[in-house]
Amino acid sequence: QVQLVESGGGLVQPGGSLRLSCAASGRIFTINAMGWYRQAPGKERELVATITSGGSITYADSAKGRFTISRDNAKNTVYLQMNSLKFEDTAVYYCNADVRQWRFDLRYRNYWGQGTQVTVSS
Repeated sequence: QVQLVESGGGLVQPGGSLRLSCAASGRIFTINAMGWYRQAPGKERELVATITSGGSITYADSAKGRFTISRDNAKNTVYLQMNSLKFEDTAVYYCNADVRQWRFDLRYRNYWGQGTQVTVSS
């Protein structure tokens, strides 16, 4: 099995910054895309940013210019640096990863973390 463990959430004032981390562990051969999604109360889960193992990045419009996604492939870890946080960034942030577990099995399986709460409040 594969576990994704997020950390770094918390309470921050508008305009502040937070850095989220997500470490993947377990039976892992390689990871393709890793990413961050978020879900605010009463809303659907939405994409924040993704990054492939080769470094290709996609941002939601709401994240462009304020958030930066990065990863350490050696550590199977993805980060999300969030700056200039706004009230509307308040949500549970989930880590996601496409994991290939076995050398001779070419399939990728999708995994989710348990989520970390980010609250932007004055």
